[in-house]
Amino acid sequence: MALDQSFVGRTYPPTAAYEVGREKIREFAESLGDTNPVYTDPEAARALGYPDVIAPPTFIFTITFKAAGKQVVEDPQLGLDYSRVVHGDQQFEYTRPVRAGDHLSVTSIIDSIKSLAGNDILSVRGEVHDKAGDHVATSFTTLVARAADAKVEESR
Repeated sequence: MALDQSFVGRTYPPTAAYEVGREKIREFAESLGDTNPVYTDPEAARALGYPDVIAPPTFIFTITFKAAGKQVVEDPQLGLDYSRVVHGDQQFEYTRPVRAGDHLSVTSIIDSIKSLAGNDILSVRGEVHDKAGDHVATSFTTLVARAADAKVEESR
């Protein structure tokens, strides 16, 4: 069953603030195999003009996808069958880097819902703001809910 087009434009409330810690940034950078000292050494970050270590560009996904999951994906009115979902695309636009000590909240917005060959394509935008309300980044996530296999559906 196709997702309801009336959800396009729906805006979910901002999430509780997530405190970005140095250790989380270090762990994330290590998981990527990125040894840039700006992610682990406060002095290296300060030498480049940052107040503390900064996060790799894809770090923001950890909080924007969690927000979209808790609000959009689990929204029972939307009716998304997550067992059929694959991650289609991800993009980020930054006003400034994420840095240790930030308290970030995410507002999720459904940008579009399209149907293509029985698949539902859901685009969710995550607007990320710091505790002062200043914009930090925008995340664009595309999820594809694959069409149900007709043979599987017929056997139910």
